[in-house]
Amino acid sequence: MSSANIDPAGILNRALEYAAQNLRIENLLIQLGLDPSNLTYALVFNRLLDIVLANMNFVNMLALVGAAFYVATLLVRTIVPLRVIGIISIVFFIAYGALAGAVATFLLYLLSLPINVIRLRQMLALVKKARVSAQGDLSMDWLRPFMTPRKYKKDEVLFEKGDVAKEMFYTVSGKFLVKEIGVELPPGRVMGELGFIDPNNRRTGTVESLENGEVLTITYDRLLELYFQNPEFGYYLLRLTAERLMQNTARLETTLSENKTKLLAFESPAKAAG
Repeated sequence: MSSANIDPAGILNRALEYAAQNLRIENLLIQLGLDPSNLTYALVFNRLLDIVLANMNFVNMLALVGAAFYVATLLVRTIVPLRVIGIISIVFFIAYGALAGAVATFLLYLLSLPINVIRLRQMLALVKKARVSAQGDLSMDWLRPFMTPRKYKKDEVLFEKGDVAKEMFYTVSGKFLVKEIGVELPPGRVMGELGFIDPNNRRTGTVESLENGEVLTITYDRLLELYFQNPEFGYYLLRLTAERLMQNTARLETTLSENKTKLLAFESPAKAAG
């Protein structure tokens, strides 16, 4: 290194900065009641533990418990337990803010409490209604709050067989025809749910509007979001979809059986005449 590259002032400044940092650390250790010349991890840990215990009171304990529950929410993967643990954490922080006179903390968590309670009730209601639907008439009214309205005119095609499927429909008014099987769908019926479980997300039939009508739609991405937020909801949703699929299969089998009976009835007179 040449003398031209040496900056005495810069070296001196760095040395003074390093000394000042060491001095601050040394002063901090002295303030903590530690001897900088005789320092071990055990001494530091024991001293910090003594300080925590000496300053621990009921109010600080509330904050500590609230913080512990908050950390627990970071480890939870599903939405219902997360909301429950989060609400418990909020309650402890509200108590801490009130008793410690921390107005900002008190107001922050007081305002967030009803939001978490409402979201928890919505998810619990969603799971409950899904369970009832899975055990009953397969109504999917419980999805209405998560769906978007859309209107169709007479003879308008909602989707065609083979199209990429991205959303599910719920009929509100009007009538809709599944052309491949000739089935009319009145209000209160679900359409396009099979595309959700199809590996290629393709439409299995063509649906058109027989008259002016309105539907509610929900994207598959939103369904997946609800599914991963609560596995119980996902279970009942898949059960509903499976039962819809079995209903369609049974309908097709009935149609095939009826067509076979008609064919045999047509062939019998022909053979007798021959």
